Amino acid sequence: MSEFETSLPPGHRFHHVGVPVDTPLPGMRHIAHLKFSVTGYESSPYRYEWMHFDDDCTLPELVKTRPHICFEVDDLDAALVGREVLIAPTSPGPGLRVAFIVHEGAPIELLQIVHTP
Repeated sequence: MSEFETSLPPGHRFHHVGVPVDTPLPGMRHIAHLKFSVTGYESSPYRYEWMHFDDDCTLPELVKTRPHICFEVDDLDAALVGREVLIAPTSPGPGLRVAFIVHEGAPIELLQIVHTP
C-alpha cells in the first residue's frame, strides 16, 4: 500500500477528480434533478470528471467553482460522522449515493456504490 493510501481515512479509496467547466462538453450526461451535466471519469485513464452546471443549479458555489476529489467509501453515513457536510447524501443515479464535505476549505466528494440484491 502506498503512503497516500495509508494516510487516507479508513475505508476511503480514490475515485476521481471533478473539474467544473464553463461550457458543456460533447457527450455530457445531464442529471436533471441536480441541474448539472457530467462526463469523463468513467472513460478517462486519469479519472477526470468534467462538470457543467445549469444556470439555475442550486448546488453550493464551492462545488460549482472549485475542483474536487472524490473517494469511494463502503459506508457513506459512517464516513460523514464528524465532518462538515456541504451536500447531504443524494443519488445522482441508480446504485450511487454521494455527499460532499468541506475539508480545509476544499470540497471533497464521498461516493458509495450501493449493491442491490
